[in-house]
Amino acid sequence: MVHSDFISVFTDCFNMRTLILVFALAITGSSCLRLDSMLYNTTDKLERYERDNYTGEQDFILDETYKIQDSMIHEFTLASQAPGESSPTTIYAVYLGDINRINTDTVILYCHGNKWHMDFYWQRAKLLAHTGSKHRYGVLMLDYRGFGRSEGTPTEEGLYADVDAAMNWLKTNGLSNARLVVYGFSMGSAPAVELSAHPRSMRPSKIILEAPFGSAAVMGEDGTQLAMPGSYFTNLKIDNAEEIKLCNQPLLWMHGTADNFLNYTTHGQVVFDNSKGNPKYSYLVSGADHGDVPVVAGFSAYSNRLLEFITE
Repeated sequence: MVHSDFISVFTDCFNMRTLILVFALAITGSSCLRLDSMLYNTTDKLERYERDNYTGEQDFILDETYKIQDSMIHEFTLASQAPGESSPTTIYAVYLGDINRINTDTVILYCHGNKWHMDFYWQRAKLLAHTGSKHRYGVLMLDYRGFGRSEGTPTEEGLYADVDAAMNWLKTNGLSNARLVVYGFSMGSAPAVELSAHPRSMRPSKIILEAPFGSAAVMGEDGTQLAMPGSYFTNLKIDNAEEIKLCNQPLLWMHGTADNFLNYTTHGQVVFDNSKGNPKYSYLVSGADHGDVPVVAGFSAYSNRLLEFITE
């Protein structure tokens, strides 16, 4: 499988003309320049998480009514060990909600995109924590290895191991499979689909995918706009369009119709069509770009759609 925010990497790191030039150079002269090294956007390192005080780029900023009280914000670390690794990697995570209620609450595990760190996605986590009403659901978010303050170097297997470590923490704190909802945005769709198709610590009961990519190969073909096989550019194995066939959990797919990086017809639509989810729903937001779905849909409409799906 591959990271869904593969295109988010494109969004975050390059404009399309620059990206095409990079690929052209790769074709003509350097076989070692591949999409694998461009997938993980980890350049903005942190000494600490700023959350509401973060002043860097963000997709949107919520008003004060969405503020989370300090007592409901729990930052901690996880020990993640991918197959073949001799020692665990320290991963940073944050839980929004009452940890003592995990044994009764429904929890949304948010797998963010490839951009930087949890501070960039903090506003999204707060929005999820207000689904229905504040703290109706717990929200867990983590920085994959190499992102934010998390140690290590990003790898595909490491990505899956990191998210599974988060699932194991939830399980240890009393969460059941029936109350676990996994949410994958862009690159985060890869671990969301992989760990739903091939459960490890837990089996999510419902899957939410926002702007997922179909596969690394299609991403390479779409991104280069060149008539070259996607396999020329990447050896990543991520293939959401195939792995989703093994998932029969209810699915909610959300995508902007103006997504310039992960085209909804060649990526999200294929994943949705291949899903065995029962039931499964599509939520296309007209005019929304890659990171715009909550804003263009409207925060209330977006939250209400999530609430309808989770409570169905």
